[in-house]
Amino acid sequence: MTKTKTTILHNPRCSKSRETLALLEANGADITVVEYLKQPPSEAEINNILSLLGVSARQMMRTKEDEYKAQNLADPALTEEQLISAMVATPKLIERPIVLANNQAAIGRPPENVLSIL
Repeated sequence: MTKTKTTILHNPRCSKSRETLALLEANGADITVVEYLKQPPSEAEINNILSLLGVSARQMMRTKEDEYKAQNLADPALTEEQLISAMVATPKLIERPIVLANNQAAIGRPPENVLSIL
């Protein structure tokens, strides 16, 4: 049986991210861990993830972060491009963890969400 090639956008300080990584390991996935706070995704990568998730940029953002409020990102006049640029510039705004596998994506909240794409 081939292991599913899986990428996780991971923040080791986040309990949900750690739980999701442990779940992937328990399911025998071939995991690439990307600490997205150290290696932020590009605009193209974020666009791809949004497309795979089928959500808007705001739905992939951590709206309770201080940076979200400080950058006035709740403004409904902001475009998808502006929100994506904010995530590239401030990766802390990206919801976590995000798992990519089998040309699909899932947000690990709760961690079990990611099992559907393995």
